[in-house]
Amino acid sequence: MTRRYELTEEQFALIEDLLPSNGRRGQQWNDHRTTLNGIFWMLHTGAQWRELPGHYGKWKSVYDRFNRWSKDGTVDRILGRLQLRLGEDGRIDIDTWHIDATQVRASRAAAGAGGGKGARRA
Repeated sequence: MTRRYELTEEQFALIEDLLPSNGRRGQQWNDHRTTLNGIFWMLHTGAQWRELPGHYGKWKSVYDRFNRWSKDGTVDRILGRLQLRLGEDGRIDIDTWHIDATQVRASRAAAGAGGGKGARRA
């Protein structure tokens, strides 16, 4: 049974060619689809990496692959391919597609902290 956050065969086929070929002799990687499903489990649950269920492989391997793919552009290529596919299907407005990682620092007082000496108390 495929869980809603796991890739079906058809979904995996859309991106399979974007993934790197397997490691050299003696350094074979775990199955890419299983690893991706483990990454999706992590993103879905928000759990710590060490809590990854064993059927996705060793947590450290899944973590390392996620980091490698994030740094080498594999994740960006996958998102780009899926973005194009959604655009072709009329399921996304390309003009509004964006990810915002803006951070705004608020003062301690904005979070309800006291104002120190002489602060008015209600």
